[in-house]
Amino acid sequence: MTPTVFTRIIAGEIPCAKVYEDELTFAFMDAGQVNPGHVIVATRQPFETILDLDDAAAGALFRTAARVARAVQAAFSPAGITVLQANKPAGWQTVPHVHLHVLPRHDDDGVTLNWPRRNPPLDELRGLAAQIKVEVS
Repeated sequence: MTPTVFTRIIAGEIPCAKVYEDELTFAFMDAGQVNPGHVIVATRQPFETILDLDDAAAGALFRTAARVARAVQAAFSPAGITVLQANKPAGWQTVPHVHLHVLPRHDDDGVTLNWPRRNPPLDELRGLAAQIKVEVS
């Protein structure tokens, strides 16, 4: 895998404002702060997407995100926090290294996330759930 900007940050090749690190994860301030306190939480190992994570890495990523979110709440007292994770370009992923955005939110901060609601009937939802159930292990 070609080194990403995140692998270079984690390796110390690119400077960052580090927030937290442990053996599996690394958290640092997003250089493109949407709101003050916007943190990126990444895996140390360069998994490309959430689809590539093993259970240990997935658990570590979300444990660190929760820890960072509590710290952001204590430090900045935002009205809310959005945790965002995107995969592949069609899913809005811009850096091919799995990561979460811990984004403090404020009323009327201009941040939006909109998608069209389809509202299928319950029978259709049950059919979709059945397709996923066969794949969950």
